Amino acid sequence: MKALLLLLLLLVLVLAVLFLTNKHGLVVLVFVPGLPLYLLEILWVKPWRIRRKLQAQGIKGPKPWLLYGNVWEMQKIQESAKESSGKNDGDEFVAHDYTSTLFPYFEQWRRQYGPIYTYSTGNKQHLYVNHPELVKEMNHCVSSDLGKPSYVTKQLAPILGNGILRSNGHIWAQQRKIVAPEFFMDKVKGMVGLMVESAESLTKKWEGCIESQGGKMAEIKAEEDLRSLSADVISKACFGSSYLKGKEIFSKLRTLQKAISKQSFLFGSHAFRLLPTGQQKKIEHLEKEIETLIWEVVKERERECQEENKDLLQLILEGAINGEVGKDSSKRFIVDNCKNIYFAGHESTAVAASWCLMLLALHPQWQARIRAEMAQVCGDTSGGLDAESVHKLKTVTMVIKEVLRLYPPAAFVSREALQETQIGHIVVPKGVCLWTLIPTLHRDPDIWGPDVNEFNPERFANGITRACKLPQVYIPFGLGPRLCLGRNFALVQLKIVIALIVSKFTLCLSPKYRHSPAYRMIVEPGQGVHLLVQRCGK
Repeated sequence: MKALLLLLLLLVLVLAVLFLTNKHGLVVLVFVPGLPLYLLEILWVKPWRIRRKLQAQGIKGPKPWLLYGNVWEMQKIQESAKESSGKNDGDEFVAHDYTSTLFPYFEQWRRQYGPIYTYSTGNKQHLYVNHPELVKEMNHCVSSDLGKPSYVTKQLAPILGNGILRSNGHIWAQQRKIVAPEFFMDKVKGMVGLMVESAESLTKKWEGCIESQGGKMAEIKAEEDLRSLSADVISKACFGSSYLKGKEIFSKLRTLQKAISKQSFLFGSHAFRLLPTGQQKKIEHLEKEIETLIWEVVKERERECQEENKDLLQLILEGAINGEVGKDSSKRFIVDNCKNIYFAGHESTAVAASWCLMLLALHPQWQARIRAEMAQVCGDTSGGLDAESVHKLKTVTMVIKEVLRLYPPAAFVSREALQETQIGHIVVPKGVCLWTLIPTLHRDPDIWGPDVNEFNPERFANGITRACKLPQVYIPFGLGPRLCLGRNFALVQLKIVIALIVSKFTLCLSPKYRHSPAYRMIVEPGQGVHLLVQRCGK
C-alpha cells in the first residue's frame, strides 16, 4: 500500500507540471504549488472513499486500475466481443438481443456481480442498477437528487449545449416550463394534419421509385427517407416557416452526432490531452456552423414579429426575453434549446420508425393486420386519418410498443447523484453516476416470459400493465421527472407514418440488409434498413 501511494505521489507530481505555450510558440514548464495534493485527492482519495461506502452496503464490482479505473478492461471486453461477433456473421440473420455485442462489459459484469454493481472510469465512480424494484424507486426521485451526469453531458455539449436534455437544477426546470406544454396531447392533436401531409409525401416518393424501377417493386433505403420526413414534421410543427433552413441544420447535426459517437464517451474522460485532436477540431467547426444557422433562423423570426399561432421557437424566444436567463445568456439559452429540439425531436422518432419497418418486413402477418385495421378505421382509402382515427389504431399501437421494447432508441437511463440520495435500500454518495441498461430490463424472461427475444406485439393487446409482471421496467422514454417530453409527439407521428406506409405498400427485407445495431448516442440500424417495397394488391 505504501509503495502504491509513493507511486501515486510521483505521478501527481509529474501531472503538477503544466505545459504552457508562450507567445513565441515555445513550450515552457510551470510548477503549481499545492496541485499535487489536489490531484491526489480527486484522482485517488475521493473515488476510494466512494467505493468504500458502496462496498460497505454489499455492492461489488471489478477492481479499478490507478487513474484509468476499469476503462482498459471495458475496452478489452469490447474488442473481444467484436472478434466473436465477426466469427459468427451469417449464423443468424436477425438476432434481436444485441446487448452482449454493443455493451458486452455491462453484460459480463451483470452475470458476475448481479443486477447492481459498481465500476470506475478514470476517477469517476459508477453504479449499474438493473434491479426492477430499484428502477421503480428511481422513478420517484426528484430532479434535485438525480440529474444528468456532468462528465457525459460535457462531451455532448457541442450537440446539446446546456439545453433541456443536458441541463440540471433551476435551468432545467425553467426550460421544461417553456418546452413541455408544446408537446401536451391537445397540442399534438393539432399537428396530426401536417404529420399526415409529410407521410403522404413520402409514400408518393416511394410510388415514384417503384415506377422508375420497372413498376412492380423498388428497393428503398428507408431510414434516410424517414429522417427527412421526421425533420420535415418537427421543423414545420415547432419552427414554422423556418423548416427549409432547418433541413440544413438537421444534416449538420447528423454529421456532428457521428463525430461525437466516435469518442466512446461511455468509457469516460480518462486521458490527459494537451492539444486538440483532428476529431475535436471537426466537432468544434460543426458546432459553430450549426449555431450560426440556428441564429439566422432566430433573427428571421424576430424580424417577422410573429404573435399569432405561436410555435415552439416563438415560446423559446419569449422565454429568453421574459425569463430569468440574463441578458448575456439569452442567446445561449435560445440556441441551446433549438439544438435540443432539432436533434431530439426527429432523430429518435426516425430511428424508431426504421426499426418498425424492419420488424414488419420480417413479419408480413402484422402488415396484414394493420391494413385490415386501416380499412376498418378509415374505409377503403387511407386519406381519412385525423386525431380521432389515429387514436383508434390499436394494432399499430401494439406493434410500436413491441418495437420500442426490443429496440428502444435510448439505450440507457443515466443519472448523477447531485447529493447523497437514498434509492430503496441503497445510499448513493454524491457524484456517483447511475446507469440502467433499458434493453436488458426489456428482455428479462422472468418479467416478460420465455418469448422475450421474439417479436410479439400481442403481448400489448391489453396495455402495458398486462404485458409483463412489472410494468415499471418498460421505460423506452426514460423514467422519473425527466421522462421524455416529446413522447406524445413521437408516438402519434409513429402511428401515422407506419399506418400510411403499410396501408399502401407490402414490405420485405432486401438481400442487402445486414442486421447490425450500432450505438451512436442512440441505438440505430448500423448499415441502414434496405427494403423491397411493392404497392398493395400488385
